[in-house]
Amino acid sequence: MQKLIDKAKVLIEALPYISKFRGRTIVVKYGGHAMEDEALREAFAQDVILLKYVGLQPVVVHGGGPQIGSMLERLGIASRFVAGQRVTDDATMNVVEMVLGGTVNKEIVRLINRAGGRAVGISGKDGKLVRARKMAALGGLDPGLVGEVEFVSPEILEKLLAADFIPVIAPIASDAEGRTLNINADPFAAKIAAALRAEKLVLLTDVEGVRDAGGKLMPSLTADEVDRLITDRVIDGGMIPKVECGLGALREGVRKVHIVDGRLEHAILLEIFTDQGIGTELVAGR
Repeated sequence: MQKLIDKAKVLIEALPYISKFRGRTIVVKYGGHAMEDEALREAFAQDVILLKYVGLQPVVVHGGGPQIGSMLERLGIASRFVAGQRVTDDATMNVVEMVLGGTVNKEIVRLINRAGGRAVGISGKDGKLVRARKMAALGGLDPGLVGEVEFVSPEILEKLLAADFIPVIAPIASDAEGRTLNINADPFAAKIAAALRAEKLVLLTDVEGVRDAGGKLMPSLTADEVDRLITDRVIDGGMIPKVECGLGALREGVRKVHIVDGRLEHAILLEIFTDQGIGTELVAGR
């Protein structure tokens, strides 16, 4: 009986958050280990559907770096990186588009639909959703067909959401000259969230969140606190671009950004619908 009572308490704890966020848009960047483990994939699909069922408007942006790397290896195409970006020539871009816009995107759509949702897979090229520009040289090297978001025209997403669909977006877009560009999923998701004036941007990662100098998880940080932690080298390495793209989203109107450990089942629900959360939230302010 106590287990049943505990379940009821969980629902009661979630109630004010469900009421507060009903009708609001939540953009989830899906990547890392959460995409590779079968149980985590199913839990992710269930989380997205539950968000929809309780009245929120989820939008999914996904990565797929390991899947791209595996396909390139199978085809005998070498992978090269500069400053964390995959160097993307024409042959690599063909594989990126095939894997991200095809295999990975449609697998996520299948998972959500099989679990009872109504997902639609698109890329930044569809409906002129995103226009990109080619990224400048990194570390003195040309990264090739790697881009960054120039602007977002969210009409196609607004129509899909109004029709009760769940958009699943591959981070690929065209530039003004019509070239297809490969875009890092984190800043791509941040720009999508900003264009939709999202309530939240959730970045699923393979770490628990941001930690202080003593290694303790920091549940909430302001933009100014993040800047100080970067200056003090408490935040370093791969966490820097994540928090920076989160701060960019806040500056452009997103209410909160959450950095969450996607290795935990139902991580999205635990972060959004519980009092303590499980990751680090970033908020504007001092």
